[in-house]
Amino acid sequence: MVVLAKRFFTMIKELTQRPYRKRIRVVHKVPIDQEWDKPVSFARIKEELSKSSDIIFRDFILRGKEDIPCSLGMVDGLVDKDLLDAYILRVIMVEAVDDPVFQEMTLKNVNDRLLDLFTPANEVKKIGRLGEAIDGMLSGDAVLFIKESQEALVISARGWSDRGVGVPQNESSIRGPKEGFNETLRTNTSLLRRKIKHPSLRLVSMKIGDLSKTDVVIAYVETIADMDVVGEVLKRLSRIRTDAVISGDMLEELIEDHPYSPFPQVSNTERPDIVAADLLEGRVAIMVDGTPSALIVPVTLPTFMQVNDDYYQRAMIVIIVRTIRYWGAAIALLAPSLYIAVTTFHQELLPTPLVLSLAANREAVPFSALGEALLMLLALEILQEGGLRLPKPIGQTIGIVGALIIGEAAVSAGLISPIMVIVIGLTAVSGYTIPYYDLAIAIRLIRLPLMILAGTMGFFGLAIGLYLSIIHLLALRSFGTPYLSPIAPLRIRAFFQDTFVRAPWWASRKIPDLVDVHDTKSGRKK
Repeated sequence: MVVLAKRFFTMIKELTQRPYRKRIRVVHKVPIDQEWDKPVSFARIKEELSKSSDIIFRDFILRGKEDIPCSLGMVDGLVDKDLLDAYILRVIMVEAVDDPVFQEMTLKNVNDRLLDLFTPANEVKKIGRLGEAIDGMLSGDAVLFIKESQEALVISARGWSDRGVGVPQNESSIRGPKEGFNETLRTNTSLLRRKIKHPSLRLVSMKIGDLSKTDVVIAYVETIADMDVVGEVLKRLSRIRTDAVISGDMLEELIEDHPYSPFPQVSNTERPDIVAADLLEGRVAIMVDGTPSALIVPVTLPTFMQVNDDYYQRAMIVIIVRTIRYWGAAIALLAPSLYIAVTTFHQELLPTPLVLSLAANREAVPFSALGEALLMLLALEILQEGGLRLPKPIGQTIGIVGALIIGEAAVSAGLISPIMVIVIGLTAVSGYTIPYYDLAIAIRLIRLPLMILAGTMGFFGLAIGLYLSIIHLLALRSFGTPYLSPIAPLRIRAFFQDTFVRAPWWASRKIPDLVDVHDTKSGRKK
């Protein structure tokens, strides 16, 4: 019993511990990991890496004052071979042979002489640790080894194939830019640099993953961002201990404050213009190599109801569209619960003709209003999930035709009332007005317990569910920022500038203080 109790409490402790404070997916270290900080050894590196067929070592001899055996190490498919042949191998084996400086080259000064020789054409760095040489090769650089030296030169010659800058697939825009991130990290940072051409834009690089060594960049504007938030982001990322980070979505789950909350606490976007706008509001962006999107922290609930077109349309149009969007979210959350509560417990709230019409429609239905709603929502969720995983043309057909056929068949069979089909259809369409997919999923999850509470206790149960939801939202934090800011705590200027409405650009003299940022004019905190 003691052992079982100890295991139970250990399991509870692991489940309640913050994800970024514990090690996940532990892997056993290989011998080369223990030699990471040792001096460069060409023999050791070749012994370890030559087991893979895509690792290439090109051996040659530099004929200076003495013969110097060398080898150029690279990964086939990650380097630009034409660049290496034209600017590296041709230079040291053909063009520089008659150079007096080259002819005086010895084993002691070869790295310094080659460093001066390559500097005009390439980014070259001298290294002395074995781990740096392996990292350089596996990251796509070429490494020039002097076989009898404990130093090497890392030559930037990355040239793998990548997808060009294209139109974002999940965040379409009517009037805004049509460019989106791709899977190459350096391309993504260059797109961001084009938006913010100021020296205060900081791009901090780090590697995460014991095996994947995934490149991660943290971007922020130093003169605007709260450095406490930046420090917290860096601390959480540096604490992550895992074997691999394949995409940025994994980091999202590892760094959020409340991992058991259904509400998203990290924003995700494919658009460089949105990232730039968020950075200028004091937020921090996290970009991961191989992921065509960026993570944004901290975030608040109102930011998930905003889209990029809100900032390319006139303010009056944005106010109307945002109002429709918020009403759509409210209908998607409450419509089934209100229908269930009214038809089950509070018929006196409806006009008599409407009550008689509802009773006539539900006379032959064998299920309660709650049972009807649960069956229809289950069918809707199955259709949505099936349509999402199928190819796009087929998925749209399944979603529309399937819903029509199943709804009509259920009504004809007397299993579902026509009014319930209307309520669930309205709920589904209203849910599509929520622009952020993760928030839409959270609304779908919360909708189920609200329906059950409404079906068992009426408006009283619905009120309890809403109160609990609001209390949960008030307790949420995203990197220390209240989740309902600027509603709670109330920040008047931000509330009227860019929350339910968007103020005209000529009236927005300062950035909205949705998070604690530095004033761009005075440099002081607001």
